[in-house]
Amino acid sequence: MSSGESKKRQVDMLHGPLSGKILTFSIPLIASGILQQSFNAVDVAMIGRYSTTQAIAAVGSNGPIISILVNLFLGIAIGANAVIATYLGQKNHDAVRRSVSTVVIISLLSGFILMFLGTTLARPILDAMSAPPDVIDLAEEYLSIFFCGMPFMMTYNFGSAIMRSVGDTSLPFYALLVGTVCNLALDWLFAGVFGWGVSGVAWATVISTGVNAAIIVYFLTREPQPVTLSLKPRSWRLSRPDLNKMLRIGIPAGLQGMVFSISNIFIQSAINSFGSDAIAGSAAALTYEVYCYYIVSAFCAATIAFAGQNYGAGEFGRCKSVLRICMLYSVVLCGASNLLVAWQGHACISLFSSSPEVMHYALVRFNTVLVFQCLASSYEISGSYMRALGYSLTPMLLTVFGTCVLRLGWVTVFRSIDDSFHGLLIIYPITWIITGTAVFAAALLVQHRVFGRKSTCRPEPT
Repeated sequence: MSSGESKKRQVDMLHGPLSGKILTFSIPLIASGILQQSFNAVDVAMIGRYSTTQAIAAVGSNGPIISILVNLFLGIAIGANAVIATYLGQKNHDAVRRSVSTVVIISLLSGFILMFLGTTLARPILDAMSAPPDVIDLAEEYLSIFFCGMPFMMTYNFGSAIMRSVGDTSLPFYALLVGTVCNLALDWLFAGVFGWGVSGVAWATVISTGVNAAIIVYFLTREPQPVTLSLKPRSWRLSRPDLNKMLRIGIPAGLQGMVFSISNIFIQSAINSFGSDAIAGSAAALTYEVYCYYIVSAFCAATIAFAGQNYGAGEFGRCKSVLRICMLYSVVLCGASNLLVAWQGHACISLFSSSPEVMHYALVRFNTVLVFQCLASSYEISGSYMRALGYSLTPMLLTVFGTCVLRLGWVTVFRSIDDSFHGLLIIYPITWIITGTAVFAAALLVQHRVFGRKSTCRPEPT
């Protein structure tokens, strides 16, 4: 891969019309998200074909647990993306090189920390979630193996963040494509042929994630300066000023994700009380919610990259356009996907289970949660915009209150109001509307404050 070929894939965020470039940047991210979710979806589907409903529940219901442990470090990756993008907009190549070196060290440390936490805390968290007795042992088995792949997962995610900051989203997609094919083949071999069940699909995921990581490292070592990665550890340096900037943006984003996951754990605990059919149905439906949510996540990443570079270059008018365009794309494309999946609900869920009870619970979740999911764009895109401008605490606080606190309150009182499965899940669209209104208004206020203060000068290189 030559330097010229790499630059052809990089999107020029500072010049020319934005709409087409944002879409070009985001489509590989959407595809990458779908492939990334396919790791778990393929696991659930293979277990559903070759094992029991309890095994489906064990594999499919672990998303909140994984998220609560992983989100803090994924938030730091968001901070790295924003910082590198701003440096690139300022054309501060020395700072970019420092930041890339810092990101390499963070990714390795975070991966091993998560491996330790995940393998030791899996059982206590499952106990706290009141996982049913017929599910808990299988769920612990899956999680304990899954977290062995955390060093690989963090390497891939931080490496992808570096590539997004320079406008290259296609190579991370290619890496995931290879890993997904590998996961599919190994799931069939381990679960279908060898009959290893839950442990088989877990090890398939670990191995495939290692393939992703190896490919992304290979690509980074062949990127042009200033983002190229050296494989010599003695050349890696931790830049404290750059790390502090990443943490200022990334920790609030990560904490938001962690608290968000905590609220989902409480909701999952309430879902667990309806039994293994409800757990399996909710897990199958949640797979499609995550698929659609990757559309929103892709435009969040586009918002950070495009707004970050243009903010660094002092192009404030283009920053405002980035917010409008990304919000419109996210709402329209996510909404269309939500309606399409809900329309074909029976066919979608039949890929995971033929049980009428599982189908019932999954369709209730589709009609209560999925069809309104595009509303979450209002706070996700707005929050990403504020992070690109260096404000990460404000969207965190508003999102934590607007979604997490309200959801926790609802889980506490909903049985006295409506103890149905639908009654439990209705809190999702309610909190999306409340949070979206608050965070979007805050983004407009932050934009006015930042651009008004810097209207006469560009951000100084640091």
